[in-house]
Amino acid sequence: MWKITVFLSILWALSLLYGEWFAFLMPSLWSCSWPHLHRQSSLMNGVDYSSNYVKVAVITDPQLMDRTSLRLPPKSLALELAQFYTDVYMRRAFLSSILPFNPDIVLFLGDYFDGGPILSNEEWQESWGRFRHIFDLNMLQQSANVKVYYLDGNHDIGYAAFNSRMPEVTRRYEKEFGARNYRFTLGRVNFIAVDAQTLDGNQQSNITSATWNFVRNVSKDVDSTPRVLLTHIPLYRPDSTSCGPHRSSPIINQRISRSAHDQDILYQNYVTEKSTDELLDLIRPVLVLSGHDHDQCTITHMSKYGAVSEHTVGTVSWQQGNLYPSFMLLSAINFTLPDGSSAEDTISTHLCFLPVQLFIYIWYLSLFAMTLIILLWPANEVFIFRKFGELTGYIRSLINFSSFRNGMKEKNEDENCEYETIWDAEGNMHLIRKASQAPKTYSDERILTERGNAVMRSKARKQIAQELDPSTPSDVNIHVGIDNLVKLPTRTTKLTAKMVVWRLLRAFQAITIIAAVNVPLYVLLLFKDWIDK
Repeated sequence: MWKITVFLSILWALSLLYGEWFAFLMPSLWSCSWPHLHRQSSLMNGVDYSSNYVKVAVITDPQLMDRTSLRLPPKSLALELAQFYTDVYMRRAFLSSILPFNPDIVLFLGDYFDGGPILSNEEWQESWGRFRHIFDLNMLQQSANVKVYYLDGNHDIGYAAFNSRMPEVTRRYEKEFGARNYRFTLGRVNFIAVDAQTLDGNQQSNITSATWNFVRNVSKDVDSTPRVLLTHIPLYRPDSTSCGPHRSSPIINQRISRSAHDQDILYQNYVTEKSTDELLDLIRPVLVLSGHDHDQCTITHMSKYGAVSEHTVGTVSWQQGNLYPSFMLLSAINFTLPDGSSAEDTISTHLCFLPVQLFIYIWYLSLFAMTLIILLWPANEVFIFRKFGELTGYIRSLINFSSFRNGMKEKNEDENCEYETIWDAEGNMHLIRKASQAPKTYSDERILTERGNAVMRSKARKQIAQELDPSTPSDVNIHVGIDNLVKLPTRTTKLTAKMVVWRLLRAFQAITIIAAVNVPLYVLLLFKDWIDK
């Protein structure tokens, strides 16, 4: 049992180290990198431009869980646990998977809170504090090397029908996150952020007209600088459009609902086809980045200026319906390209995936069940070591067989063999070795002993007892034997109960040792990144 306990303790420790720490290092160590590092265009005229890019980390849809997320009472233990483990995952993802890439810019594409538009000011400020802690905004704002840009989402200010009636929600957002429609330049690339929730609203509404006025003003700036359109809601796509190999969920079809009173937007999955065409024609982007869908999607739009790629980035949370959370690394050029260069030479992207938290928890549950089975099932310890012994014996036999093939014979088998002379058709003589057919001999005494032990034992004992005490009737001996047979199951039951109790005590002792080793390790790993540094 001690060997099994040590083995399980080590297995649990390795599982916790991977699931709570090393899995979040995999993107930066193995599976992801900046896209410009793999482009041949970074080497031009003998000059290496691989370091002359602006590096942007794109994150979307964290949607911090609150009282609107699950059908759970506010401040209940279940809701608090769900919030904590979701927040821990995103903080680990940001600190261990995204920040190690040393981005120059962190770009958020919206939906920071789950129930943002309907939260009270107190609840909203609480969610805002959690958001700042998860993504370490205090550290980023103090750093001169990293800038942060935000884009509003429908879970932050609502759709046009909501925020037009409750302008205080929009003002609350703008106070902390900034303007909803704006532009900025990174390197040699212009980024245009548009409040997509208001694009398809009532054209007479002030909030919708303000968004389109901003778009038209941008279109008046005619220059050759490439542009990237940022919109939380993806642009229009026909139903069942293919989203590429990174999509893991069914395609969300176009769905839009309007208020009967003023035709303002109540809900929509994508920007309408008319607004999409007008956006592409006015802004003329070379790339579109969007969120909202929670799953990855890559499609190509056709405008009158040519093909435009759109990347919908998946959610960074593991609790928002996507088993494979993701983020994007974007490289924006910071030097002048020669004439005739393509958009791919100006902007390049790489979609990166985060650990699948659900699979990690499933492994924990499987390991827990396996631990109980190994410790509580009586034959498992013997079975495991027997299998290990069989494996060792098999390896040893392979080594011995190899030695035999090399001419190193350890045992002389000729003693138990006979040789027979055989003549073939050509008249040649051959010696064939056969196993010896010598009969096995047993002594009469052993035969009698074995026969007595197997067959005649009860009768012999009865005759001996009668010879020693002739006065004792034979039926008394029979009753004594029956009484012993009746008492035997009771004794067996007691032995079985003692064995079960003994096994449970040993299993409890082993589980206590395993927990004493791994619970502190788990707590240390759980709070290692959660505490502010």
